[in-house]
Amino acid sequence: MRPVSALIACTLFAPSFLVSSAALADSRVFIVANQADGYGIDQCLARGDRCGASAARAYCRSRDFAQATNYRRVDPDEITGAVPHAANEKCNGNSCGEFVAITCQR
Repeated sequence: MRPVSALIACTLFAPSFLVSSAALADSRVFIVANQADGYGIDQCLARGDRCGASAARAYCRSRDFAQATNYRRVDPDEITGAVPHAANEKCNGNSCGEFVAITCQR
């Protein structure tokens, strides 16, 4: 009888475990404008350098996520037409209409 009770316990508790692990793995990618701030944070985020980790983490926490798992520069072509690209767009300083993808996880 013992193997049957173990099987019943596994079928009862396994689905709840899978649901809770799926909730913990909740992540979202945010696309944000990479605006020059004068401190170089924009370049840290765009290059994926360690110096951008604090800014990415702060961004995620401001949206109720626990951590930033990734951040990098995104080409406008990767955003599937959501960002218009004007032919006569001019760059101001270091900012040339660049975007950064920040992946946040709960």
